[in-house]
Amino acid sequence: MRASPTASVRDARRLLRPLAKEIVALTRALVRTDSVSVPPDGHETAAQKVLRDALKRYRMDVELYDTGFLRRSRHRYVRRDRRYAGRHNLVARLPGRGRGRSLLLSGHMDTVPVGREPWRSSPWSGAVRNGRLHGRGSWDMKGGLAAQFAVGMALRNAGTRLGGDLLCESVVDEEFAGGGGTLAGRLRGDNADACAIAEGTNYEVVRATRGGHFFDLVCRAGDPMGYFSKEEVVSPAVPVGRLLGWIDGWTVRRRAVERGEIYRDFPDPVPVQVLALEANRFDPDVPWSVPLVSRVRVYFQFLPHEDVPAVVREVEASLRAFGAQDPFFRRYPIEVRRIVDPPLLGHELAADHPWTRCLHGAATGILGAKAKISASEWPCDAFLAQREFGIPTLLFGPRGAGSHNPNEYVEVVSVLRTAEVYLAAALEWCG
Repeated sequence: MRASPTASVRDARRLLRPLAKEIVALTRALVRTDSVSVPPDGHETAAQKVLRDALKRYRMDVELYDTGFLRRSRHRYVRRDRRYAGRHNLVARLPGRGRGRSLLLSGHMDTVPVGREPWRSSPWSGAVRNGRLHGRGSWDMKGGLAAQFAVGMALRNAGTRLGGDLLCESVVDEEFAGGGGTLAGRLRGDNADACAIAEGTNYEVVRATRGGHFFDLVCRAGDPMGYFSKEEVVSPAVPVGRLLGWIDGWTVRRRAVERGEIYRDFPDPVPVQVLALEANRFDPDVPWSVPLVSRVRVYFQFLPHEDVPAVVREVEASLRAFGAQDPFFRRYPIEVRRIVDPPLLGHELAADHPWTRCLHGAATGILGAKAKISASEWPCDAFLAQREFGIPTLLFGPRGAGSHNPNEYVEVVSVLRTAEVYLAAALEWCG
């Protein structure tokens, strides 16, 4: 027999109350442990061991496993330019009584680097000030991870067994459009009847995500021996301005895409963004010279219903036509380098799906009117679970700011409320 939403909310609060200090301490310990990934590598395992040790105190069935087996898989989303050996996923299992639906709570342990801009305090401080826990990965997504695993900790602490199985996993290689850790979990069979990913959603139940295509446009021009000579000094730096104009044209063009219901109110539903632009660098050890190479990194996003391969072909055909019409680029052709291939896809789960209703009901019960259903402004690995493995997937996580930027933080209270929402949803969904 399934618990009622009201009873689930009440029980979730009761079961988690004794663990509040420990959940915050776990979040701080994870933030203080460097788990940065920079392709092709990542060093997430130290943080996974911190999490494992915390879970073992609750006698949970915890497995730390190497994702190197991905190299033997022929799945199209295995990134062949990444190294997986030595990078470990963690999964904790709470077997049910066999009379309920199963649930997978998933999050990624890897973080982006700290960046070059200064932080007000150490990115690894885990300092708590004015109710905010600071540090790299605090919001993206170690606060959410701690909240998810707190569900298992609370159930074990109370001796409560669900009707269906509960799996909590912490994966590697999500950042930089990876998805390797999520793919590893699905391929080895850690699957369930529903999935939730603990992205920092500011209490919103996110039922749709966008796809993304990342590529570099590279132009090589000129002769390095021509500088300080009577020959013409050819530089791609100025012509690349016209290339930026081509990109800007696509920004306008993409705004006319059919938005669908979930993205209808987004001012820019499918952004086209320049992520990096380079000719020569400003570093003091770079000689003052005309650049021989210019590069632009471009990021196209896609809505869940779009035919992504068809759009990518259209974009590349448009680029070839642009280059053919430009005298400079006819002489010095633009090279397209796909950074993430195949591109990330979007995903969408229906608003009336039972899992959407369950998680939103739990969020409403815990948070009241603060909880709403929405769509994400970014891609993530949710599409792998839902589109590649058929697992209905939502996103939900705590409040914070600064993801991928300096001075990232997560609101401490929101980590605790997120744990309550997840536990209430598990009690209702799994029975």
